Amino acid sequence: MKRSFLSTLAAASAIGAAQASLYHIQDEAQESIPLKWTAGVNLTWDDNVNPTATGVGANDDAVSVNPFVGLSFVSITPQTTLDVYARVGAIYYFDEPEALGSEDIYGQARAGVNLTHRFSERLRFSSRNHVSYELEPDYSYGYATSRQVGEYLYWQTDNSVGYRWSERLGTYTGFTLSGLDYDSSVPNADRFTWTVYNQFRYQLTEQTVLTADYRYSETSGDGLASDSTNHYLLGGVEHRFTPNTIMIARIGAQFREVDDVGADETTDPYAELAFNTRVNEQFMVRSFLRYGIEDYDTVVNVFPGPLVEFDSRQTLRIGVTGEYELSQALTIFGGVDYITTDYEDGRNAVTSAPVAASASEDIINAYVGVSLKFTENLYGNVSYNYTDSSSDLPNRSYDRNRVNLGVRAEF
Repeated sequence: MKRSFLSTLAAASAIGAAQASLYHIQDEAQESIPLKWTAGVNLTWDDNVNPTATGVGANDDAVSVNPFVGLSFVSITPQTTLDVYARVGAIYYFDEPEALGSEDIYGQARAGVNLTHRFSERLRFSSRNHVSYELEPDYSYGYATSRQVGEYLYWQTDNSVGYRWSERLGTYTGFTLSGLDYDSSVPNADRFTWTVYNQFRYQLTEQTVLTADYRYSETSGDGLASDSTNHYLLGGVEHRFTPNTIMIARIGAQFREVDDVGADETTDPYAELAFNTRVNEQFMVRSFLRYGIEDYDTVVNVFPGPLVEFDSRQTLRIGVTGEYELSQALTIFGGVDYITTDYEDGRNAVTSAPVAASASEDIINAYVGVSLKFTENLYGNVSYNYTDSSSDLPNRSYDRNRVNLGVRAEF
């Protein structure tokens, strides 16, 4: 039972506190991987490169090229696991988009360092760190909505200590810092959040762990966006159906307070779920769900009228992605993201006076593609991506089609 308990203990902060993606179920790497380099280029046609633009640049199509280079490295010793990855690149538009604030070249970068150190069979320290600087939204990160004109910088660090108090009982205690920064073309959007959390874990069976979480979080808003405080009380279960199928689910309450005149304290339901399965050697599926009040994108234009800050931005995010290996040389992949948001409890962002305004927004993002293995080190891919946004907010309803051709080499 010790072995099973420690392996499930490693997943304590798998979803919720911090992670690179809502799809991700944190688990330690199982084997060392020597330094691997990746280099490639993508060619993309986009029929609506600035979907939220109005006037000049609206419905503007463009062709871009995206060269990139990356590396990854995993080192495992009896006490320490180190996992490092990085990727840098650029997006270059052959014809500069016409929307105000657009440029012909944008930078892209992602990097991460994950470290686990086992002081003993009972005590371990974990640090998960990620940073990204990019243009396009990644809906699985849990903060993006529509495509913005400029790049954004997003970073997060999650550091925790896990301790096994008995054969069945353990805890994880830690803190998280995260930041979202846009350039000046996207006002009132920057956020900084710090969170402390504690999770009790009880191993019910060799396959099942019961959890109880408390999280305290404070978010600082930029510009006209107010600061906020959130408490979370959650109960959950982590169940490994098979060695290759695991579910992590938590449900509870979110207690929220917005730091501004006229804002009320609220209590709302909160839920999160991650489910990963490898059906067989060829077929793999990952999925997530998160429902709660989000602190991002709370100050919006509800034209006609002033800028409005919504104290309640209730959001449901669902994502499913999978891949199927038809042969050693051919793999098909695809997925869909669905985000539905209700904006309520509006106030004038300048005067804090109540505003009789509410809005809803639905985003569907779907993609499908094939990956080809030409040689042992050379790969290619073709993909199609469709995004549809239906919104009560002005200039945020659109559809978008993208086709991508790519090639990469690994060495």
